[in-house]
Order: sequence, then structure tokens, then C-alpha cells
Amino acid sequence: MARIAVFDSGLGSISIIKPIQKKIRTEIVYFADQDSFPYGTKSARELKKVIRSTVRKLEENFSPDLIVVASNTPSLLIDPERHSKIIGVYPPLKDAAKKTATGTIAVLATRSVVKSRKLQDYIRCQVHKKIKVITIDVSPLVDLVESGKFISEKEFCRKRISAILQPIQERKVDVATLSSTHLPFLLPILKEVFPNVTFLDPADSVADRVAIFLKNKKSKRHKLEIFASGNAKDLQRKLQKIGIRNKVLQL
Repeated sequence: MARIAVFDSGLGSISIIKPIQKKIRTEIVYFADQDSFPYGTKSARELKKVIRSTVRKLEENFSPDLIVVASNTPSLLIDPERHSKIIGVYPPLKDAAKKTATGTIAVLATRSVVKSRKLQDYIRCQVHKKIKVITIDVSPLVDLVESGKFISEKEFCRKRISAILQPIQERKVDVATLSSTHLPFLLPILKEVFPNVTFLDPADSVADRVAIFLKNKKSKRHKLEIFASGNAKDLQRKLQKIGIRNKVLQL
């Protein structure tokens, strides 16, 4: 039986679970480290401490075959894949460069990623310099997901998204990467506000890598357990609003 631990600072990376389950039958432990929310405003030093502590906790409690750091922020800033059992999440820039017709793509990411030199280094490695890449801080959009407003206050979300992503229209962006795992929850609204933009979710490439890593350890059935630091009942209420009925346990 294969066991995967997937974690983030909130509910955002639940968006990665379904793509993984489509690729491979496995037991998944999802950990929402709400005590560390949000990752997107932390320094690399702070993130390194948080990620190291969380990985140790998951290994001690669940002995997973694989751990998915399901957040672009620590994946880019501290390179957790130096550990052989860890997979990170990264902007699908090569795919974006292939799909663009205007020659301008956008990376939608959290504040600490947008401001980091690591992202600029990653862009230079992944994309030919003839392609223009703009970066947009979408940290306020993460809060739309964590608060549940993307379900209950859609008109407010439309206006917020339109204002924050205004550079997409100004710079003639036609492809954008969802480089925060919270953003796929906003995809229906994003497509409505920007119908001519292709939004790329890295979840499928993460699922492919997980399936390759665990190809000899498939389980007979899917299993999902959800744990949280902080207020587990609050997370459970939020998950119920998006149709996830699993009990959330304290860790």
C-alpha cells in the first residue's frame, strides 16, 4: 500500500488531491498547517524552519512513502526536493511558453515568491528570453479561498480578481500559471473575468510525478485522511462548503 502525505498552510492544496487520485490509487494524508498560515508572507528562513518541522512531524506520525510540499512558495524559495522522498509544486512555465500566442505570460504567485530572486532564476532557466514573463502578487486571492468568500460572495470575488489581475489585460497576457495551489478554486471566476486567457494548473504534472514515483506501490482503494493544526473544526466547516465531508482530526 502506498501512502502519501500532502501538506500546505491551509485548505488550498486540497486542489491537488483529485488529480493524484486520478493517476494512482493510494492512501493520502492531507495536513493543513493552519498555525503556519500563510506561507506566502514568510521569509525563506522562516519557511525552512516550518517545512523542516512539518516534514519531521509527518514522518513520525505517518511514515509516508512520499511527501508532497503542495505549495509553490516553499517549493521555489527553499528547494525541498533535496530530500529524496519530497516532491514540490512549481510554475508550469515551459508549457505556458509553448501555448502563448502573444509572447507574454504571467506567473500568479504569493508576495514572497514574486519578490524573490529564486523565481527570477527559475524563469530564466525555464523560458527563452524572447518570451515576456510578468509576475503578479495574488496573496489577497488566497484569502478569498481560505475565508470561503469564493463560494458565498462571488460578485465581490469578481471585482477583487479583476482589480488585482489588471496587468493581464494591460500587458496582453494570454497564458497564466496558477502558482498558488489556492487559485484552482477560483478558476471558474478567473475564466469568467478573463475568457481569453488560458490558466495552467500544475496539479496534473505533480500527479504524474507521484504516479511515477509510486508505480510499484499502488493501493487497492483510495483513502483520504485530513488533519490540521490550529482549529480543526473550522477547517472541517470550510471543507464541507466545497463538498468534502471527511472528518478533520487535530495533529
